[in-house]
Amino acid sequence: MRYLTDRKRAEGMGSAKTGTAHFWAMKVSSVALLFLIPAFLLTFGPMLGQDYATVTDYFARPFPAIVAALTIVVAFMHFKDGVQVLIEDYVHGLNQKVLIILMVCLSYAAAATGLFAIARLAL
Repeated sequence: MRYLTDRKRAEGMGSAKTGTAHFWAMKVSSVALLFLIPAFLLTFGPMLGQDYATVTDYFARPFPAIVAALTIVVAFMHFKDGVQVLIEDYVHGLNQKVLIILMVCLSYAAAATGLFAIARLAL
């Protein structure tokens, strides 16, 4: 029986690469969402049930449009990073790479669609 230290067991298994950067990106985006989600609810909430002209006039102002756009971008980037961690933990092999690529594409497409919708309302 060999007595190995934790370092010796981990040696040769490769580095964690971008683990720290990924961890901090998740923390920063979650803190940003702590402020953006309530701001989004306070700016978006009064417009629920309003007619199209009222909503377009409201989102033509800079503050509601910027809050909505920031919330969409940060939320989808946080979603992308979180789903990537889940896929890396539970899926292996070629399926892992394919699912990560699909989820990244889906996240960017959804964020772009949301930004396009906000731009159409604001302009």
